[in-house]
Amino acid sequence: MALQPSGNMARKAGILLHITSLPGPFGIGDIGPAARKFADQLHNSGQQIWQVLPVNPVDISNASPYSALSAMAGNILLISPELLMEDGLLDKEMLIKFTLPSADAVDFNVAARYKMAILESAWLNYSNGAYPAIAADFDAFCHREAAWLKSYATHKALSVKYGGKPWQEWDAPDRKKDARLSTEYAAISLKEQWWQFIFDRQWQQLKTYCHQRNIQLFGDLPFYISHAAADVWSHRELFLLDDKGNMTSVAGVPPDYFNENGQRWNMPIYHWPQLKSTGYDWWMQRIKRNMHWFDLLRLDHFRAFAAFWQVPATAPTAKTGEWQPGPGSDLLKAMISAFPGNPFVAEDLGDIDQAVTDLRDQFRLPGMKVLQFAFGDDMPVSVHIPHHYPQNCYAYTGTHDNNTIAGWLEEEASPAASNRLKQYAGVTPGKKKKHLLPARMIYASVAANAILPMQDVLGLGAAARMNKPAAEGQHWAWRMLPGQFDKKAITRLKKWTQLYNR
Repeated sequence: MALQPSGNMARKAGILLHITSLPGPFGIGDIGPAARKFADQLHNSGQQIWQVLPVNPVDISNASPYSALSAMAGNILLISPELLMEDGLLDKEMLIKFTLPSADAVDFNVAARYKMAILESAWLNYSNGAYPAIAADFDAFCHREAAWLKSYATHKALSVKYGGKPWQEWDAPDRKKDARLSTEYAAISLKEQWWQFIFDRQWQQLKTYCHQRNIQLFGDLPFYISHAAADVWSHRELFLLDDKGNMTSVAGVPPDYFNENGQRWNMPIYHWPQLKSTGYDWWMQRIKRNMHWFDLLRLDHFRAFAAFWQVPATAPTAKTGEWQPGPGSDLLKAMISAFPGNPFVAEDLGDIDQAVTDLRDQFRLPGMKVLQFAFGDDMPVSVHIPHHYPQNCYAYTGTHDNNTIAGWLEEEASPAASNRLKQYAGVTPGKKKKHLLPARMIYASVAANAILPMQDVLGLGAAARMNKPAAEGQHWAWRMLPGQFDKKAITRLKKWTQLYNR
């Protein structure tokens, strides 16, 4: 079978902005009018790619999109109340009641409390009213997504029953994936299924809206999922767990220059022989689910396809872990066979060796280049310096795990790194518009795809950083304010796309 590169090799530009970071009146970005307005702004600025972080449900205590509570479900906090009103499921008074003031950060606890009150009201109105068209679509959704939907909703209902305790602490009958629900909890399960239907319905509307504007949605597939996830409860044979469901080992990464203890992620390791014996059926299901939402898909932590860091569950840090062989070409062959359009992008950052790059290149997957990594002592030979970019890659000023480019220049770049940037560019970045020079370097590169985090489009400092891996404090919370992506920024991007043929 002939393999094709992911997408065509036409030069494109895009923006990385997670849904939660969109402006809007309900405390957290959603997939309603603000998302459509942003799609219009992308189109007007010549962008053809909108990259987001994973959109699965999260534990709001840490809000990480990379520790999902389901590999198949959508995050219902992203549902738009305004679109629910358009469907006649809410009235305007309800929306006014739960409107929150604009802010440049998400308070996940407040946003969740308000959003869930709105969703409960919409469900009550649906249950007590006559919505035959919506009901027919809901029935079709439940039938189409039965492979994961019922078990996910059952798990959610049981979580309510046990007050949010992890499933390993539930009574023995309920720890089984065929657990039976009482009438009370069956009603909760049905409600959870309906909310998933509403998320999917609204997402497909947004996807269609983006396609009409020649914009591809670029999603993100976390390699691991949370131990608390519905999938682990219902498919525990696919993970390294003991008889009680506790993890015997956990995922992470080894010690490095940035973290002497490594990172202990406290997520379960896959039982790869068992997965292989099923033809990687569960992995195929989760990819199919993501490709229902997205046009392109980033394979997070791609290095684990070649080898992954396995840490004993009793170890306090990741120091005592060891490398284990990953699923390698077996899984990737199954993925390409199931999705011959090859929509995948390898997140090939971090501790990368030849085996990882060989695996990436075997399947002609575009990798990622990050300009912030380019200006060390090895600048002339760095894989992240633009003169070494291959055409088939995605080039970034930074990712969600990096500082903003302005924050990096102000706080993290050493004097030597700053000097190398000046030498390389032949000019000095301006004090007020220091973000523009690195962004233009990405646009001017031979990389087929140039992606700028929204914070770097706006020139924001370190306070707008999305995440700081393995660090204490608030993460994932930054939001764009209404009007912040203004005509000036849109015009600048449009000119760049024309100048650099993107």
